[in-house]
Amino acid sequence: MSSKQDVRKYLRQHLEVLEPYRGVETIDSLAARYGLDVSQIVKLDANENPYGPSPLVYQALANLQDINRYPDPLSTSLRRKIAEYAGVTTEQVLVGAGADEIIELLIRLFVGTGEAVVDCQPTFSMYSLFTLQNAGEVIDVPRGDDWNIDLQSILKVLAAWPVKLVFICSPNNPTGNLVSEQDVVRLLDTGIPVVIDEAYYEFAGKTFVGLLPRYPNLFIVRTFSKLAGLAGLRVGYLLASEIIVNELLKIKQPYNVTVAGQAAALASLQDIDRLQDNVRRLVEERERMFTKLREQGVLQPYPSKANFLLCRVNGDAKLVREELAKRGIFVRHFSKPRIQDCLRVSVGLPEHTDRLIEALDDIKNSVLIG
Repeated sequence: MSSKQDVRKYLRQHLEVLEPYRGVETIDSLAARYGLDVSQIVKLDANENPYGPSPLVYQALANLQDINRYPDPLSTSLRRKIAEYAGVTTEQVLVGAGADEIIELLIRLFVGTGEAVVDCQPTFSMYSLFTLQNAGEVIDVPRGDDWNIDLQSILKVLAAWPVKLVFICSPNNPTGNLVSEQDVVRLLDTGIPVVIDEAYYEFAGKTFVGLLPRYPNLFIVRTFSKLAGLAGLRVGYLLASEIIVNELLKIKQPYNVTVAGQAAALASLQDIDRLQDNVRRLVEERERMFTKLREQGVLQPYPSKANFLLCRVNGDAKLVREELAKRGIFVRHFSKPRIQDCLRVSVGLPEHTDRLIEALDDIKNSVLIG
């Protein structure tokens, strides 16, 4: 290719070093790759809700009208129902195409070229990825050995650098632990914008919404993927001050949430008791799986307040992941520092846990160290 034909020279230079995000594969893709029937797949690699959506969602989608028309650009009805559910005003809600869009919008709003955000690894990779995509800088303040944030180190960074955003995931993905309200208040008292990602809030029952009236620099991100089983429809939302919501409306895409996504999320909120009952069952199964894994021995789980368990592997984590995959059970391995020897296991149905334990028993002698 001649230099005249190479359009890459016109690309934004900071993007050259980035790698594409590798999401999890679909059930069909996994079945084909491992020569399995889709009925054999136990998918515990993406923290999806195994109970799926409310029946009201399927009814709402079947009854959709006027899909030849653009969706409501402000998601007005959905914002109103979210506000009722979250205990805020409608003006404090912004709806996005998944929590990912909300996170990216916040970075675009606050972070300019070369400006910094604080990230606390290991944590959700989108905070750093979106920052780098937008030519920002990431200051990683690693978590402690107990996976709690290192508050004093963060405060030192905030005092020394002109940080624009601090990202805290609670419960944290992939470690499953909560951040304390005391630590959040200390960060908010600096005046610097703090984003609390509450994607897994319903599984922990701990939210920071009560701090919103006192702290206009607090932004809370949530999703319908985990609670409502709508991962495939991409609906998330922000809870923040009316001022920030209005600023974000200036930069968001006008028709960002589809007609189907808005209808499904509205139907979900109309059946919240059913969804919360599913959450209760998943929490119960999380605790049963924790006990079973501790007894079985190959995976040693950390306590979690989310719908997954991070597990230290007593052996080769990649090998264990691959051996489970051959048996139709898919869990998540990370190449991130400090958790390369871990696997993250989503909480599924009771029969999924049983399949997992059976598979671990089957491979135990071939993968166990010591």
